[in-house]
This record gives sequence, C-alpha cells and structure tokens, in this order.
Amino acid sequence: MLRLKNIGRAQWSWALYDWANSAFATTVMGVFFPIMFKSYWCIDATVAQSTWRLGAVSSASSLAVAVLSPILGAIADRAGTRKRFLIYFALMGVVMTGGLALAAKGEWQLAALLYFIASVGFAGGNTFYDSMLVGVSSEKDVDMISALGFSLGYLGGGLLFALNVLMVSKPHLFGLADASAAVKVSFVCVCVWWAVFSLPLIFFVKEPFARAGAAATCGAATSLRQAVGELWHTVKRVGAHRQAFLFLVAYWLYIDGVDTVIRMAVDYGMSLGFDTQNLMIAFLVTQFVGFPAALLFGMVGERIGPKRAVLIGLAVYVGVALWGYRMDEVSDFYVLAVVVGLVQGGVQSLSRSIYVRLIPAEKSAEFFGFYNMLGKTAAILGPLLMGAAAVLTGSARMAILPIILLFVLGGGLLALVKVPTNQVEVGGG
Repeated sequence: MLRLKNIGRAQWSWALYDWANSAFATTVMGVFFPIMFKSYWCIDATVAQSTWRLGAVSSASSLAVAVLSPILGAIADRAGTRKRFLIYFALMGVVMTGGLALAAKGEWQLAALLYFIASVGFAGGNTFYDSMLVGVSSEKDVDMISALGFSLGYLGGGLLFALNVLMVSKPHLFGLADASAAVKVSFVCVCVWWAVFSLPLIFFVKEPFARAGAAATCGAATSLRQAVGELWHTVKRVGAHRQAFLFLVAYWLYIDGVDTVIRMAVDYGMSLGFDTQNLMIAFLVTQFVGFPAALLFGMVGERIGPKRAVLIGLAVYVGVALWGYRMDEVSDFYVLAVVVGLVQGGVQSLSRSIYVRLIPAEKSAEFFGFYNMLGKTAAILGPLLMGAAAVLTGSARMAILPIILLFVLGGGLLALVKVPTNQVEVGGG
C-alpha cells in the first residue's frame, strides 16, 4: 500500500492542481456565481429569466467541452501536448475568473460570457489533467494518487471557500463596502489561488508521452484533420475496448446520480424549508469531510479493489436518497452532508483510476476526452427525473427517489466490468 511519505514530487505536484482549480468549482461555480448572477448582474430580470440565462450559459459551456475534449485529446495524444493544453485551458480559466470582478451591476451578458469561457477553461483543463495521471502513477499506486488529487481538491477548495464565506458575511472586517464587493474580491482570490497552485504541475510534472512517429511540425489544419480521423476510428473500434465501453455506460449512469446530488442538494433543502445559511455550512462540511475520506477510499481501493469500493459508495448513495426522503430537521441535512462527504470523493477518484486501467495508456488524453465528455453531459437525466417526480406527485420529497435508479443501474453495469490489475505501465516519481 502506498503511503503519503512515499509520494514523490511529481505526484504531489500533479495532485496540487486539484487543490488549485477546485477553488473555482466551490467558490465560483458552486455558490457565488449563481447568487451574484441572479441578484446583481440580472437585477432587472425576473426569477424565471435569470434562471433561464444561467441554465443556458451552463449548458453551453458543458456542450463546448463535450465537443472539444475528444478532438483536442486526440491532438494531444499525437503530438504529446497534454501539459501544454492543460496550461492553455487553465490560463483561460484564471484570466476569465478574474475578469468577473470587472462586470458591473446589470451587465449579465458580460458576466455570462466571462463565466462561459472560465467554465470551458476549468473543464477543458481537467480533461488533460486526468489524462496525465498515467504519467505520475503505476498500477500499484494509481488508486492512491488519484484519491490524493481529489482529497487535496476538497481541502483546498473548502479552505478558500470558508474564507470567502467569511468575507461575504462580514465584508467590513476586510475593508469592503458590501457583500457584492466581497464576492468580486472572492473571484480575484480564486484567480490568484488557481494560478499560484498550478505552478508545481507546470514545473515538476513531465509530459507522459508523445506518439511514436508523430509529426510535431505539421500544420494546425493537418493536425486537426488527423485527430478527427483518429477519433472517428476510435469510435468505430470501441468494440475492441469493450470493458472500457461498458464502464463508460455504467459511469454515465451513476455519476449522473452523484452530480445530481451535488447540484440539487441545496435546492432540495430549500424546498423542505431549511435556512440557506445552514445549507451553506453543510456544503462546507461536505468539503472538509471529503478531504480525509477521499484518501481513505484510496486506501480501501488498494486493499479490496477499486470496483468493489465504488460499489460500496453507490450503495451508500442509495441510503442517502432514502434518508433524504424521510428527513424533517436541518440536523438530518447535516448528517447527509457528512455521509456524502465520506463517499463522494472516493467514488469520483476510484472511477478515474478504474478507467486508467481499462484504456490504452498512449491514447489517455483521447480516451479521457470521452470520459470527461460523459462527465459534462451527466446531471441531465437526474434533475429531469427529480423535476418530473415533483410535478407528477406534487411532493418535493418524492423528487429524490428516482435517482436511486441511476445508482442501481450504474452499479449493476459496473459489477459486470472486468478490471485488470496490470494496465497502468507508465510510472512517475
């Protein structure tokens, strides 16, 4: 079993990128941008209009990444430019996140554009970050290294988010005029945090591989044409990677359930009448519980196998849904926050390490393009099921029950996946 003291500089540097960009996921994407968008940039819009605008820009960024990730992944595999693409996308996200602080009240179009580009930078960078896992891990430590990234992401994102919440709650302690000014400063904090903690990866993590014989000097149009051609061949050859395909179907189902819980938990709590301050604190609780829990899940995955560990996590999620259906007090919501924190990072990190074992290492960026494409199209079916259940039954409580189906179906397919133990061959230190 890999211990933290045995983790090398390159592995720590790779994992720290999760610490860096999770600040965007928590502070910006998870909480402050939606609040600011509704109450500040869309000040003259109705609630329905602002909801539509926010949903449209979120869907557009997800669609852009879903289309671009497999193609850019194929290009990166050919030319050995995963790290370069990651830097480009991260820089895009950093600059646009800082730019949000410049959008004035009522300028929702500018805010939406900046957020769109920042979201593409965040998600696009993750495609190449995930694909670089094969370069810093071996078969014996891939579960732990993957878990280390997620755990540092929970801790780093949670720490900065806690500071940002304090800034917004008590802006005068920081010399700020009001909560809106504090949110804008929070965007700048995320920008700086993301940039600074990306530096270890830039300096200490090497590009995993370049395709043997790949022409690094070919033109952009030629590279794109070749990449699209290879991508199409990969789609046609998917039968040759049947276990990876089966896993991707299972992953799409159960990660849809996981993402639905992440995105809809606060809305569900508000529907039950819980105070938003308590819901925000519960969000923080999940972040900090997720830090040690993701590491623990990595150890469990090493001991019993990552597939079994993920199946345990999915079983816990079924229990979470059943508990959520019955809860009446805000204390119940805190219990759910703790339980979700215990399994959320583990399911995410071990899913990534399972996938690493199922794909050809020399095409990791292209295959992780598919992986992240599915990740970005997740949380579509779950919210629809929740909404339909609420409308048809007239009960907010009934809305949470249909997502159990996603965990059961996804877990059932995952149980059929044959996970090898010797796929990851490229080691890093």
